[in-house]
Amino acid sequence: MEAKTHRPRWKTLLAFAIIYFVWGSTFLAIRVGVREVPPFLLAAMRFLVAGLVLYGWMIAQGERSPSGRQWMSAFLLALLIFVLDYGLLFWAEQRVPSGIAAVMMATIPVFMALAEIILLRTQRVTVRLALALLIGIGGVAVLMSHSLNLGGTPIDRAGAVALIIASMSWSVSSTLTRKLPLPPSKVMSSGAQMLAGGVLLALTAAALGEFRNFRPWTVSRGAWLALLYLIVAGSIIGFTAYVWLIHHESPTKVGTYAYVNPVVAVLVGYFLGGETLGLRTILGTLFVLISVVVITTTGVKKPVATLAVEDTA
Repeated sequence: MEAKTHRPRWKTLLAFAIIYFVWGSTFLAIRVGVREVPPFLLAAMRFLVAGLVLYGWMIAQGERSPSGRQWMSAFLLALLIFVLDYGLLFWAEQRVPSGIAAVMMATIPVFMALAEIILLRTQRVTVRLALALLIGIGGVAVLMSHSLNLGGTPIDRAGAVALIIASMSWSVSSTLTRKLPLPPSKVMSSGAQMLAGGVLLALTAAALGEFRNFRPWTVSRGAWLALLYLIVAGSIIGFTAYVWLIHHESPTKVGTYAYVNPVVAVLVGYFLGGETLGLRTILGTLFVLISVVVITTTGVKKPVATLAVEDTA
């Protein structure tokens, strides 16, 4: 408690700024990268490097490497988190604006709540919760609907389906994280999962033939800078700030990044990425955020943030 009293306020503000604005801006960086680099390959490069850095850092600090059982858990979670969640997010951003992708990924608490109600039966349906779920689903419908005359182009359906599957996959992984044997150190656990995820993403990229026509020398400096930003700012610095915060602030405060990231992503996409910001985007974002705020304040367990995601990206 004494240490908390004398902790410089600027450190706390800087850490929150990182998880709010850096994580929110990673969606545009992904969008820039996948214009020139195949999506699963780009994701593989991001998490292989970030995973190696975090894992190597922990080993250098004297932390024990995960056991065989812990590696098996890491690979199972990596399949759900990195191949099905991040891999599909990167794939979808070839077809979906970065801000909209962030809003769609913000529906993770909606699917967590549905899993709690339908599968785990650990959450009872109340009027408040039912309304929140309907509002969240309504937000997705607004973004996807071709019949509503709201201006702007509805979200690409294949991209929307990929993002919904990605959100569901993260929800399942969050539930499994509570049950699987993992290293006690959050940094080692996340480094191992990122490393495993990078390997699985590279294998997926190879299976999809993404290496075949990839010519690194044809990729622009902007795309390489986007990848560097994802690795250093999004994964390494962002995760370090997150881990520091969860040791010094309440989970409720830290969890507010889930509300802020989509707004930041939409604004960054509009001002820096040239993405449209019409009535459809504003309404869809508003509905989803209202749903997320209500769900995460009604006792439903929030996704276990085992990684720098993010819900985040």
